[in-house]
Amino acid sequence: MAGFDDPGVFYSDPLYSEDGQSEVGANETNTAIQKKFYDFLRTFMDDTNVYCYREALKHHYNLRQYWLEVDLEDLRNFDESLADKLVKLPSLHLALFEDAAKDVADEVTRPRPPGEEEMREIQVMLRSDSNPVQVRQLKSTDMAHLVKVPGIIVSASAVMAKATQLTIQCRSCRVYKSNIPIKPGMEGYMLPRTCTTEQAGRPKCPVDPFFIVPDKCKCVDYQTLKLQESPDAVPNGEMPRHMQLFVDRYLVERVVPGNRITVMGIYSIKKVSQGKAKKGTHEKTSVGIRRPYLRVVGIQVETEGHSRVSVGEALSPEEEEAMQQLARQPDIYNIFSNSIAPSIFGSTDIKRAIACLLFGGSRKRLPDGLTRRGDINLLLLGDPGTAKSQLLKFVEKVAPIGVYTSGKGSSAAGLTASVVRDPATRGYIMEGGAMVLADGGVVCIDEFDKMREDDRVAIHEAMEQQTISIAKAGITTTLNSRCSVLAAANSVFGRWDETKGGENITFMPTILSRFDMIFIVKDHHDVTKDERMAKHVMKVHLNAQQPDDDSEGELPLAIMKKYIAYCKRCCFMCYFISITFLFVCIQKVWSKAVRRGC
Repeated sequence: MAGFDDPGVFYSDPLYSEDGQSEVGANETNTAIQKKFYDFLRTFMDDTNVYCYREALKHHYNLRQYWLEVDLEDLRNFDESLADKLVKLPSLHLALFEDAAKDVADEVTRPRPPGEEEMREIQVMLRSDSNPVQVRQLKSTDMAHLVKVPGIIVSASAVMAKATQLTIQCRSCRVYKSNIPIKPGMEGYMLPRTCTTEQAGRPKCPVDPFFIVPDKCKCVDYQTLKLQESPDAVPNGEMPRHMQLFVDRYLVERVVPGNRITVMGIYSIKKVSQGKAKKGTHEKTSVGIRRPYLRVVGIQVETEGHSRVSVGEALSPEEEEAMQQLARQPDIYNIFSNSIAPSIFGSTDIKRAIACLLFGGSRKRLPDGLTRRGDINLLLLGDPGTAKSQLLKFVEKVAPIGVYTSGKGSSAAGLTASVVRDPATRGYIMEGGAMVLADGGVVCIDEFDKMREDDRVAIHEAMEQQTISIAKAGITTTLNSRCSVLAAANSVFGRWDETKGGENITFMPTILSRFDMIFIVKDHHDVTKDERMAKHVMKVHLNAQQPDDDSEGELPLAIMKKYIAYCKRCCFMCYFISITFLFVCIQKVWSKAVRRGC
């Protein structure tokens, strides 16, 4: 029992934390990590034996663009453990990375012109070729990690200012507290409740004496975006999910609503505004609840230019060779048109026209600055029960970017764009509609005749100029809507009446002139044709496969989708095929009109 009553001596070492790790050692570790980032930026060479990041820093700094984009694959090739630390603890190591980039920029830009001796902060942006993670796949285990998320931008706020270093002053004793750091992201700063300054002969300062001095604060630009899941990533029967994005400094105003992007960001959380207590109770709602958001550190706009398509997964060399072999076939036009909705009997010319619509043409820019659209608009008019809606559904599935909507449930704001009030900032933000989200793809509008006339007028500009102009609530801008329109409508009398002529439709000439091809689909009463169609339908339902014996020419849906995306990305010859078929259609219509004596 020796030493039972010995109280012992307890002490604390200020140099060590609770887990036994030395704070001095932690600082040395951070210094070593920053030194590794410094060595990477100075010594890394690309395939052409050029110091790519060092030269990029010098080039951007001389242009007064204080940012640098780094590929994570290059960092992983240089030091795999360093890249893993950046992915797992990005908030800590990204700051060290930016400090290292500032040191390298200071070294490579000496001597600087007079008046510019002070170094600017460098923003490090990241990009990666790793597989992205969908919004609905983000879990709590991804919190505070670096993630890559694809989607569509549906709204963007105005550019605002956020303080990075605060200066506050006491109202009573007029004492300043300067250079108070603010964490990046949507986290704020809680002002001190009391002033700790003690002056002889002065009363104690009251509670909440501090206020912010704006003139002595350092601020950066920031913007909030709203990211929506891609339509092809949303399961059937579910609503697309959204994620709030926080971008700052040189990442602001890089995207507009309608852009398909892939973002690299830190999966973070922010405090939810405290809800009011329920009537008759003392409990408060949303206690301890945090809302996720993404602090963006890199943006890749997937598709740019006149032939925007959804890139998705990159094609392997084997798949690319298969696409080229498919393109070399002399009858690829007939093979592809026959593969469009093979379960639908007949409609050969309509399927050929839809094939031209899916590939589109080339956008032309004239010497005087005007542009001519290359996308084809198509309208199907006629009797009910002729598979018009089924064709629209098939096009939505086979198009790399496809949006389906019904005329009765669509409004002008839902098709073009709208200006709504942001519930967080109470400011006005802009949200893109169906034609903005389908930029570079196809918009399928069913029941086109059921739309209100005011809603049809709203898409005039989008169909011809392929832009949407907004001038509402102080927001004046123009959005891109470079998409094809495939619409279907019925006659006013239900069935198409040959004796009524133009009275079958109520469309104005202004909307009809924007369609390049208009097909009148009729259900002719023919016993032989009806028997063939009935046998076709029976075989489709009984065999659940293509009824024709010669089905080798049919292409699977996945192959068609990849082939369209590949052609739109790499080829520009579809314009001539589309114009050739359009000329043939015009010749057929004109010859029929001449025979009838019109």
